[in-house]
Amino acid sequence: MSDASALTDAWRKSSYSENASGGCVEVADGFGSVMPVRDSKVPEGPAVVFPADSWKRFVAAVVDGETLP
Repeated sequence: MSDASALTDAWRKSSYSENASGGCVEVADGFGSVMPVRDSKVPEGPAVVFPADSWKRFVAAVVDGETLP
């Protein structure tokens, strides 16, 4: 991803975010092999870009209730 300005309108709040506590994660779909992620409380801050397959596995693990060893 070479043009960060392409993300301006791409952000959406994750359906797994906790709206009540303000702990919201935003993701930007549509970037093929990567998944940009940011903290919605700091929209001007940096985004972390994960490989899309790794992000999908992470979300699946959270949904399944997996915990760290």
